[in-house]
Amino acid sequence: MKFTIKKELLLEALNKVSKAISTKNLIPVLAGIKFELKKKKLILTASDNDITIQTSIDAKNEEDFKIENEGSIIIQGKYILDIVRKLPDDYINIEVIDELKILIYTANSRFNLNGISESEYPNVGLEESKKKINIKAGVLKDIVNQTAFATSNEESKPVLTGINFNIVGDILECNATDSYRLSRKIVKLEKNSEENYNIVIPSHNLLEFVRIIDNDEDEVELHIFNNKVLFKIGNLKFESRLINGTYPNTSNLLPDDAFLVITTNLNNFYDVIDRVSILTSDKEKNTVTLETNGNILTLRSSSAEIGRVEENMEISKNKDEDIRISFSAKYMMEALKSFSTENVDLHFVGEIKPILIKSKEDESLTQLVLPIRTY
Repeated sequence: MKFTIKKELLLEALNKVSKAISTKNLIPVLAGIKFELKKKKLILTASDNDITIQTSIDAKNEEDFKIENEGSIIIQGKYILDIVRKLPDDYINIEVIDELKILIYTANSRFNLNGISESEYPNVGLEESKKKINIKAGVLKDIVNQTAFATSNEESKPVLTGINFNIVGDILECNATDSYRLSRKIVKLEKNSEENYNIVIPSHNLLEFVRIIDNDEDEVELHIFNNKVLFKIGNLKFESRLINGTYPNTSNLLPDDAFLVITTNLNNFYDVIDRVSILTSDKEKNTVTLETNGNILTLRSSSAEIGRVEENMEISKNKDEDIRISFSAKYMMEALKSFSTENVDLHFVGEIKPILIKSKEDESLTQLVLPIRTY
């Protein structure tokens, strides 16, 4: 294997696939990146058994990428990434000598690395399904960023550590919950799905994928299988395992009717909660209490060791009712942060019932936060 490549081309590809390298993996070969040099392209693959990422660099322009000899080898991921990142030259030469010795060199630098035979690398299929689902990259990014924060970190409830993708016809409904809050995003797909799907994808895997999306206008293909899902975007493939188990029915958590709806400016409301929560402590779940009196909303918090704080703001209501309710400032702020609208509506059903957060400017998103009993 021998080729010369423009540094920035190789570095961009390495940065993408290296997200799938695990230093803690028990299988040493998975700490490496598989280099496959073919006649007209270089394919890079990395996997940690949880996710697999593959990308390719086409040899369209000999000035940027010149292939001399085909071949394949596994190169230690950490070292190849550090070497390429730190070399000052515009072009890098990589050559395999004596089958498992790798020579990386430029005009003034030479690195010799020990490689691993490609025969030791697990078989990575990355097959595609005939029944693919298409979604805009920017839409998928919004879905993940507006729901992932509500997933659980508790490995004792594995199904809640993922985002539930429920596809029926041309409707994709995504849910995330940790039992104390719920985030729901509903989007309309460009065309009907040939099959209905109800799957759970680990939220940290989805976050990794959306971080490597370059262009929000690109089309993402979803290829769904029994135990895995493949995302394909341009020349990048990203495969994740699915979480086994039945996702809870979250629809019955959403109250049908609210006796009171408060409309408030999103940024103002967020800032007030942020200030009021300064005097809360984690062990008290950073609880704040919300109370309305006419068109004035009061937020307060207190701590026996620290002190107390109270702040007022003007709001508008749909009827002349009042409410007093307590909730986690952290959960409410994370829910509010998922909206990119000017105003939000808070729907109240009762003092011990969930609080719904919606916005007339974006009806695709619903957030729910459970109240905290303070008596």
